[in-house]
Amino acid sequence: MAVVGRALLSFLPSAALASFPHFDTLVLNPFRNDRLPGRFRPMKICSICSIRHLAALALLMALAATAQSIEIFSLYSNIDSADITLVGGGEGILQMDLTQDNKVLNSRRLDIDGPGTYVVRWPNLKVDKGSYSVCATLRDDGTKDNSSDDTGEIKDGAVQSRRCHRFYYGGVEPVRFDVRDFRSDSRGLHLAISASDPTIVDIYYMLVQGDRALYVTREKAVPISGLMSMAVEKDYKWKPILENGQIYEGRVKIVELNHNQTRAFMSPFVAIEDAQITETYQDETGASATVMGDSRVPFEGLLRFTLSGGGEVLNITEKKTPVLLSGDDETVEITWNSTLEPGVYQLQTALIGQDGSIVDLQENIIEAKPIVVRSNVDETKSTGLPAGLAGVAMLAIILFRRMRRQSQLMN
Repeated sequence: MAVVGRALLSFLPSAALASFPHFDTLVLNPFRNDRLPGRFRPMKICSICSIRHLAALALLMALAATAQSIEIFSLYSNIDSADITLVGGGEGILQMDLTQDNKVLNSRRLDIDGPGTYVVRWPNLKVDKGSYSVCATLRDDGTKDNSSDDTGEIKDGAVQSRRCHRFYYGGVEPVRFDVRDFRSDSRGLHLAISASDPTIVDIYYMLVQGDRALYVTREKAVPISGLMSMAVEKDYKWKPILENGQIYEGRVKIVELNHNQTRAFMSPFVAIEDAQITETYQDETGASATVMGDSRVPFEGLLRFTLSGGGEVLNITEKKTPVLLSGDDETVEITWNSTLEPGVYQLQTALIGQDGSIVDLQENIIEAKPIVVRSNVDETKSTGLPAGLAGVAMLAIILFRRMRRQSQLMN
C-alpha cells in the first residue's frame, strides 16, 4: 500500500495535496494513527477511506494515464512529402501544415489510431525557391466533421504534442550524395546511390499503404564510394506478405548525419503475383519444371504441359504448383500415358497465374529413339572342346613326345 501511495503521490499537484490535510500519512501509512492529530485518529480503517480520499486516488490514476499519451517523436519533410513518427499510446488528430512566411500553402489532417509512422503527400504546388516550414500538431481529440477555422486549424481538442521542420527548396547547396535511380515493386525497393566523396549514410526503407507505413526498417552505417560514376546498388526485399491487386508505395529516406543532409523519395506500385520457370527436363517417359517465386504476393498458379507431334496436340497435362514467395522454388513432375513412339515431338511448358494469364513460357524438343532390348542368352559357340580341356590335352601330347624321344635315345 505504501509503495502504491508514493507512486501515486508523485503525480499529484501541490495544490491538490494542500486541500487534503495529512494526506501523506493517510495514504502512505494509514495504520500509523499515532502520527495523526486527535481528530484524525479513527477507530476503524474504513473511516479513513472517505469520499474525498477516494476522489484523490481517482485523480491520481487519471494523471498517470495522461502521462502515457501519444506524442510526436520525429518529423521530416521536403516539398513532395513528409513522414511523422508517433510514440506512446492512444488516439488523436494530427494536423499537418506546409507554410512559407507564415502563409499556409497546404494542410492535411489525419485520424491517428495509435503509434507508428504516418506519411503525408503534398500536392504539386507552384512554389519558388526559398525557405519552407512544416508543422505537425497532435491533439487528443478533435471535431470529426473536418470543420476548421479560416486558418485551417482544428477547432476542438487540446494540443498533446507539436513539432516543426524547416527546409530550403530550389537553392544550390553542396550535395554529399546523389540518388541515381529508385523504384519499388512487389519484390522490394531498388536503389542506386553515389557520392562525390566517400561518406556513410543511414537508409530507412518504408512500405506505405494509404497514410500509414506498414513496415519501417533502418540500415545503419552504409558506406558510399567517392566516385559519382560508380553507384552503389541496394536491393531491399519486403518482409510483409502483400495482397494481390493492392496499391502500395515504397519510401526511402537517406540520412547523412555528419553533414545533416536528408533526402527522401517515394514510388507507388500495384502488388502482383509473379514467378518464373528456372529449369525444365523432358524425355520419352515424362517431363518436369522447376518454378521460383518472384514476388511477396503468394503465387498460386499451375503448370500446363502441352505435347505436340506431327502437327497436332497429343497430350495436355496441368498440375498445380506449391504456394511460392520470392526465393522459394519447387519442382513439378508429370509422366506421359505411355512411352512415346520413336520420333520428334514439341513440348510447351507454360506457367499460368491465378487470373489465367501466362506468367512464363518455355518450349523444348523431345527426340524419342527406339528402345533396344538386349537378350541375356549367349550365342552358342561351335567349339569342339572347352578351352581348359584343350589345354590339358596339348600338355599331355607334349609330355608324351618327350618321353618317347628319351626312350629312343636310350636304345
